[in-house]
Amino acid sequence: MPSKYLTGAYTFFTFLLLVAGVISIVFSFVWRKADLMINLVFSNADLTGGLVLGILLLLTVLLSVGAIIQRNHVTMGLVLLNWMLILDAIAILIIGTSVWWFTLQERSEFHTVFSQLADTRKIEIQDMYSCCGYFNATDLLTVGGKFCTSQDFANSLNATVTSNFCVTPITKFADTSLNEVFTSVYGFIAVVICLFLSSLCVIKVRQEVERFKRIDAKRGGRGFV
Repeated sequence: MPSKYLTGAYTFFTFLLLVAGVISIVFSFVWRKADLMINLVFSNADLTGGLVLGILLLLTVLLSVGAIIQRNHVTMGLVLLNWMLILDAIAILIIGTSVWWFTLQERSEFHTVFSQLADTRKIEIQDMYSCCGYFNATDLLTVGGKFCTSQDFANSLNATVTSNFCVTPITKFADTSLNEVFTSVYGFIAVVICLFLSSLCVIKVRQEVERFKRIDAKRGGRGFV
């Protein structure tokens, strides 16, 4: 049987993977709430991707538990676990990299997102951040609300003050949120790798134990001197 330290490490990383899966699922549901900026930054497709990842990680946890409680000579469960961990790693890299890539083009990407918003939501954002238009006073400006009361008022804003236009506050909020997400998602890969290595060690130890058992059996069960 694997040593208590190896079993402890395997259990610890399985628990961390459980936590990662729960976090992914919880935030996928929590961020579906009606929140102006969260809904702007994260689409339903993004949240569904997080939900799928969380479910995949929890299925891996179940497989991990099932694999470790199998009899000593049975390693197929651990082999299947390792293939599942490889699948997890690929999913994590795809999701994390897609979020990271989006952060490299935030100003232009959110220009597209902002342009697709209903006028009422544009006005809410303009009132929230006291800004008019996206890049400037004539870009995607929606007159109305408490701040951008007219085109003349928007034109009077100082073009050198970045906070006068919505691109700066929107991308500042988005950058913070997206950086936290892809950093956390990439952090999951460390847990996956550690569990993968732990599983390989358990397989190796179990194979060694079985090999010595067979040698012992051939010697008539007399053991080694």
